[in-house]
Amino acid sequence: MIEALLPAGTAWAEVYEDGEPDLFPAEAAVVAGSVERRRREFATVRRCARTALGGLGIAPVPILPGPRGEPVWPQGVVGSMTHCAGYRGAAVARSGELAALGVDAEPNAPLPPRVLHSVTLPGEREHLADLASDRPEVCWDRLLFSAKESVFKAWFPLTARELDFTEAELVVHPGRAAFHARLLVAGADLDGERIVGFSGNWLCRDGLLLTAVALSRRT
Repeated sequence: MIEALLPAGTAWAEVYEDGEPDLFPAEAAVVAGSVERRRREFATVRRCARTALGGLGIAPVPILPGPRGEPVWPQGVVGSMTHCAGYRGAAVARSGELAALGVDAEPNAPLPPRVLHSVTLPGEREHLADLASDRPEVCWDRLLFSAKESVFKAWFPLTARELDFTEAELVVHPGRAAFHARLLVAGADLDGERIVGFSGNWLCRDGLLLTAVALSRRT
């Protein structure tokens, strides 16, 4: 499914269930004390990542978490991984083609009310109410959450700074299956230009919500 959201030149892989854990020793050490479910999802999403890297002609390597849990990719690669119940996926691209990449998957289910208020701005909650009245089959609150996760995954490697849920204001465009996040903090400089927001795409299919942000190099 995720290929529908990604630009040309991106390599990807996705699966819908876990197999037997198959990790490099350094990766296995990261989850040595975790429960079985966590070890399996950790291993499966890395198997997806290595399959995706193979699409770029890159041999399998360990993919370890960085200081904030972000995946550390081989030099010259940008990428993103995601997992939720019933889905594991990864996407990668050459850093000469894309400056940043973020993907996220979520179940098409409502957010708990307390979570909704912690991850949205007042204007976004009004926007969600309008969306729900038109297409109630999509859990727009969860979609907005997923889109912000994709934005954050694209933002962090560019800045090495975390972005709070209230530091980006998101608008979903249902007719175009797209979204745009306006940064409410100082953006990052990229190829001589200031990034003031991120645009992405989304889909709702088979009980899942997928979102992706791919930031092209300025040329």
